[in-house]
Amino acid sequence: MMLGPIVYLALRASEADRDIWALIWRERTARIAWNTLKLGIGVGVGSALIAVPLAWITTRTDIPWRRFWQTTGALPLVISSYAGALAIIGALGPRGLVRDLLAPFGVDQLPSIYGFHGALITLSLFTYPYVYFAVRGALIGLDPSLEEAARGLGYGAWRTFFSLTLPQLRPAIGAGALLAALYAVSDFSVVTLLRYDAFTRTIYTQYRAAFDRSFAAVLALMLIAFALLLVLAEARFRGRANYYRIGSGAARPASLVKLRGPWKWLAIGYCGLVAVLSLVIPISTLVWWMFRGTSTGAGLVDIPAVTANSLLLSALSAVAVALAATPVALLAVRYPGRLSSALERFTWLGYAMPGIAIALAFVFIGARYLTPLYQTLPLLVIAIAIRYLPQGVGTTRASLLQVSPRLEEVAQSLGNAPFGAAMRVTVPLALPGILAGIGLVFLSVMRELPITLMLSPTGFNTLATEIWSYTGHGAFGRAATLAVVMIAVSSLPALALSLRAERAFGSVGQ
Repeated sequence: MMLGPIVYLALRASEADRDIWALIWRERTARIAWNTLKLGIGVGVGSALIAVPLAWITTRTDIPWRRFWQTTGALPLVISSYAGALAIIGALGPRGLVRDLLAPFGVDQLPSIYGFHGALITLSLFTYPYVYFAVRGALIGLDPSLEEAARGLGYGAWRTFFSLTLPQLRPAIGAGALLAALYAVSDFSVVTLLRYDAFTRTIYTQYRAAFDRSFAAVLALMLIAFALLLVLAEARFRGRANYYRIGSGAARPASLVKLRGPWKWLAIGYCGLVAVLSLVIPISTLVWWMFRGTSTGAGLVDIPAVTANSLLLSALSAVAVALAATPVALLAVRYPGRLSSALERFTWLGYAMPGIAIALAFVFIGARYLTPLYQTLPLLVIAIAIRYLPQGVGTTRASLLQVSPRLEEVAQSLGNAPFGAAMRVTVPLALPGILAGIGLVFLSVMRELPITLMLSPTGFNTLATEIWSYTGHGAFGRAATLAVVMIAVSSLPALALSLRAERAFGSVGQ
């Protein structure tokens, strides 16, 4: 299934009636390639810089309202990048809401939000939860006795974090940053709205405007090559170290670092700043549009139906990804080698392929070879699972790296088969990471657009497709209303995911 879209792109590229190499090596293509690489690396680093301090503060300190900050840290993932970019432009654009608020103080125009810096800020704000989920799951699974031993040797909280905790978080940071970077290089809406030339914008233009779509397939293949570079860079960052404990360890929650004096207010200020930039400003802008829209009350009777469709599609896709990702992660972690490593890295390519390329590939495959499945829910779930499989593989692998293989060996020595030992011992211990992957996929599918637009069964509309439809017709009030509904509905699974991950670890410890 992973090969399907790539084979389709290769076939389309081979049909080109122009000199492909001349197109690849021209100056404009090189500039677009550099823009895409720069944006991907920048978003990966930016999301990590936002998420790692936030995850540590909300997991390992006694910051006031800790549960509240844990929830707000995950909620930006429920805002679609398309709606988020529109909200950012409406709020921070040269003529946005912030400018209107500052106008009485003599501010006539804000700095331009368009271009690389605007795309970098916007994508980092809405993708950092990928790193946040992975790092928080890893922090929950870390052995607290190691940090306690470090403090017993005279290490302070900061020295313990940088010399002991942070190195153990490298797999989680790398997996989350890779997800954010791949999302950035494959996203279309943000770079289009913020007028930044990247591969996805050019690919979309070629598919929609050009008669010969072969060059768009070539660009999509180049985008996959970029994904390979990012995956290899993440593997180098992760290194070959072991991250599981060699002794019995301490299966209990870690003691919290007590924040006192200015550190407490600095932590609250940081969490509050992240929440304002990634939640308050976008949601306030959407609510303002909702009430300022001239026709927000019409055409909204289908909200329960499209919401139910979105929830159903998200749940089915999340389960499908979990079932597919767990064996891949187990193979890569427990049986390392060239083949298992190649298979694991190959799954990340689905996240680098543009959604429109995956959708077109499955339209071709469904219409030609899988006619009974064409425009059915199972084919839609398969295509979406290919797109978001890296989310399940990355978070599951990060948790499995912390589970010692000695535990499986003991279970097998007691009469369990290898599969039974993995199901009874390894998978429960890796449950926080598996649940994080399920939550990431669920929230991501809630806002998925191009694949759903092209492969959904007739009459199967979701919140994302309805938002796109209303926006295309200029009905911004209705679109904003549905965007607010999407945020409200998606926030409940995000909260449940946060609570369930902690309970899962607590039950494993008991």
